Amino acid sequence: MILFTCLCCTQLLSAQTKTIHVLVALCDNQYQGIVKVPARIGNGQDPANNLYWGCGYGVSTFLKKQPDWKLVHTIANPSANIYERLVFKHNSKNCYLVADAYNGAHMKQTITTFLDYAAGKQPVALNEPVVQAGGSAQLICFVGHNGLMDFQLAETPSPVNKRSRQVAIFACASKPYFYEAVKRTGAQPLIWTTHLLSPEAYTLDAMIDAWLLNDGATAIHEKVAQAYNKYQHCGIKGARNLFATGW
Repeated sequence: MILFTCLCCTQLLSAQTKTIHVLVALCDNQYQGIVKVPARIGNGQDPANNLYWGCGYGVSTFLKKQPDWKLVHTIANPSANIYERLVFKHNSKNCYLVADAYNGAHMKQTITTFLDYAAGKQPVALNEPVVQAGGSAQLICFVGHNGLMDFQLAETPSPVNKRSRQVAIFACASKPYFYEAVKRTGAQPLIWTTHLLSPEAYTLDAMIDAWLLNDGATAIHEKVAQAYNKYQHCGIKGARNLFATGW
C-alpha cells in the first residue's frame, strides 16, 4: 500500500511539472540574411562567443546569471546540428527549461524542428533529471534571425494531439511571417513580434517569469515590453507596439 501511494504521488508530480524548450538559431553572418555583426559574435559555428548564446545577453550567459534558475545539466552535441543543450531547474517552481544552441548554417532545420515541437511532434525525453521536452513541452520558444524572411517551407505540420502548447518567437517581424505556420500547428502564440528587434534573452526571461506566475496575456505582454525598453531605451510605446500576443 505504501509503495502504491508513492507511485501515485510521483506520477502526480510528474504531471504537474512544466517544461519550456528554447531553440536558439546562432547568429551567422555567412549563412543568414542579417545585417552583419562583428565576426567574432556572428560566427554561427561558435556558440561560446555567439551574439544569441554566449554573449552577455545571449540565452546561455543570461540565464546562467538569473537567481531563479539553476543549471543542472550540460549536454555537448546532443544531435548533429545542436552544439550544446542546457537544462535548467527553477528554484521555486516545478519547471525545467531546456535551451538548444543550433548551428547557424542550418536555420531551415531549426525552424522546422520548432514547428514540429509546436505541433506536438518529436517529444524529447531527458534523464537525470527526467524532463519531457520537445513536442511534450508546454512552452516552445524560438530565438534568432527570422529565417522565413530568407526562404519558404514546403509544408507545416498539423497537431498530433490535443495537448495545450504555447509558442513564443523572438525574431524580427515574427507574427506576419510565422502566422500561418503556427496556426496550422495548433499551438497558441504567447509572444511574437511585429517589427525588427534584437532577440536578446532579457525579453525571453521576462516572458517566462510572468508565464510561471500565471499572468494573463496582457500582463505578460507588458512585462516583455518593459524589459525590452529597459535594455534598448526605445521608448515604452515603441516596445509595446513591437510585441504582440495571441492572434
